[in-house]
Amino acid sequence: MVEESSYQSSKPKTRAARPKPIYLWTVQDVQTWLKRHCSDFSPLYGHKFEEHEITGRALVRISEGTLLRLGIDNPLHRQEVWREITKLRLKSDILEIRDLERKEPGMV
Repeated sequence: MVEESSYQSSKPKTRAARPKPIYLWTVQDVQTWLKRHCSDFSPLYGHKFEEHEITGRALVRISEGTLLRLGIDNPLHRQEVWREITKLRLKSDILEIRDLERKEPGMV
């Protein structure tokens, strides 16, 4: 048991850097997200997101209808991209809630 305690690192623990808020994402940030999370569809539709200058603020407001108007005609592709956008929204909402809880404990 003594060995376990001597194994601890002497470095102080730091929090991981918080990602850039989605509402500050540029068109290039959206392209990066699309490549990471929709890699199968990025080559097919990435230019459409770029052509319409989809920023982070626009991305989280997109609906399935918007995806159709962007030119994602294949319903399966549209559903997959929509799913990833929904997950991104949820992740963003969770981070905002955590920030609120840290700022005003007991108020949420």
